Amino acid sequence: MKLDISLSPEAVFHLGSLPITNSFLLMIFVTLFLIVGAIWLSRNVKLAPKGFQNAVELIFEGALDFVDTIMNDKDKTRKVFPFVFSLFIYILVANLVNFIPGQAALTINEGGKFVPVLRGVMADYGMVLVLTIISFVTVQVVGIMSFGPFGHLGKFINFSNPMNFFVGILELVGEFAKILSLSFRLFGNIFAGEVLLSVFLFLFPFILPLPFMVLELGTALIQAFVFSVLTLVFIKMAGEKAEGH
Repeated sequence: MKLDISLSPEAVFHLGSLPITNSFLLMIFVTLFLIVGAIWLSRNVKLAPKGFQNAVELIFEGALDFVDTIMNDKDKTRKVFPFVFSLFIYILVANLVNFIPGQAALTINEGGKFVPVLRGVMADYGMVLVLTIISFVTVQVVGIMSFGPFGHLGKFINFSNPMNFFVGILELVGEFAKILSLSFRLFGNIFAGEVLLSVFLFLFPFILPLPFMVLELGTALIQAFVFSVLTLVFIKMAGEKAEGH
């Protein structure tokens, strides 16, 4: 038996000519789980919270206070919090489901090669890139809403003098570089962790992989936090640049 590690996701089945990959399949499960969980929570909210609802409210309040310490504006915090916190929860849950036991045993035989039915959502660069583009577009929308379309564009294209033009080009390059930095950071850490665990589980199925699993649980939380906080910081910067222009 050999260990197969693939950088790209693998097709589990096809809907006509559309391949359904193992990472896309897990993404559907994660999305449905979060939707069902959100509906269940909203229908079971009580005026006097206790137990699970109390824990959820504490998490929400703590996250809201943290976002407010960065934004320093209650009104802006209320506007940006749902998006940033949703990013955090989605990435965190997508990372944590990788640790559910038994996933490695779910495989299908594709031409003599055993393909896993489920693969980590954030270990698929395509999925991470989509999230990053959503984050990037949101930052640009905030800049446009704060400064107007021409004013926002003026940060990157400024012909008033050669120095401002050069600085604007650097700003433009830096803006698109955010897509690469955000996406590669999340994808690289999750994919590397997945490969590391796969190797250790293959070589030493018992006990030895446990410390690495604990380490990867921490990585799952940290990467979700880093991605969402960087998005929040970029949103704040877009508004501040508009105000300081």
